[in-house]
Amino acid sequence: MKIVHTLQDLHRALSPERSRVLVPTMGNLHEGHLRLIDTAKRHGEVVIASIFVNRLQFAPHEDFERYPRTLERDCEQLAARGCDLVFAPNEQELYPLPQTFKVHPDPALADLLEGQFRPGFFIGVCTVVMKLLSCIQPDVAVFGQKDYQQWRIMERLVQQFALPMKIVGEPTCRAEDGLALSSRNGFLSPQERAQAVELWAQLSRVAQAVRSGDTDWASLEAQATQALNERGWQVDYFALRQRMNLLPPAAGQNLVGQGVVLAAARLGQTRLIDNLEV
Repeated sequence: MKIVHTLQDLHRALSPERSRVLVPTMGNLHEGHLRLIDTAKRHGEVVIASIFVNRLQFAPHEDFERYPRTLERDCEQLAARGCDLVFAPNEQELYPLPQTFKVHPDPALADLLEGQFRPGFFIGVCTVVMKLLSCIQPDVAVFGQKDYQQWRIMERLVQQFALPMKIVGEPTCRAEDGLALSSRNGFLSPQERAQAVELWAQLSRVAQAVRSGDTDWASLEAQATQALNERGWQVDYFALRQRMNLLPPAAGQNLVGQGVVLAAARLGQTRLIDNLEV
């Protein structure tokens, strides 16, 4: 596996004759990221992982400075999993000038849920992803479905800009107790880690209720929110939505096979997100 840090070295390392698959990451990798590499290997000849902690998607009060940088360990894991190339630029390489040109996703898709509670987040994500896609020009890019809204936005970005590539979503990787794997799980105390599975439990309960025919969306959302808040969580949202556009379902709509329940909540100082299709 080759590791490059500059755009010049990146372009030298890429062969125009071989199909490319990109897995964009911010590093601090776990098994969920490595599953993305496994999926990428099935979609092309050269698997490229990018590692870049993107300042543009962090608000001033968020955890940019304390986000773990573990490049050496990340590269060891990627090499063991069969990744071919790692692109790990610093900020000066990817943003040599202030990034005054930015990609603004459709507010109808990006300003709800995560976008409501993290204003500007998806502008930062779309801007860095567009830059990576431009630099690497992959045939396929793989995103984890744990960040469900981000995955849907990436699909729309590629469609809207007529980019000659495909976005592939990889199902969420979970611990044995159901907790979605996340780089931020490391911020949880042992007690919080044991409690964190409650988010998945509420998602599962609501999804099962929908599959059983319950269409009282507001009641299902309110019950789950109350249950988490009573256990010490601070819930940003717990929402049933249509999969493709993330809008609220119509009254009585059959969501089975068409819906997703999404949640974001803070446990102590750690904000977790998760989702489950129904």
